[in-house]
Amino acid sequence: MAYWYNVDTGKVETDETKGPGDDLMGPYDTEDEASRALDIAREKTARWDEEDRAWDDDLDD
Repeated sequence: MAYWYNVDTGKVETDETKGPGDDLMGPYDTEDEASRALDIAREKTARWDEEDRAWDDDLDD
């Protein structure tokens, strides 16, 4: 079963209960992972931003 985080309601949903696709993040393998969707997104964004800075620094060298 897939789990989704609904950014509009702030609740975890399943395939059977999920709302409109525009409001969803996922799918996630576990309910716990879906409940941490915003934290996971922040962590990924920070990591990607750091990778971009490193890549840009390499171009400047």
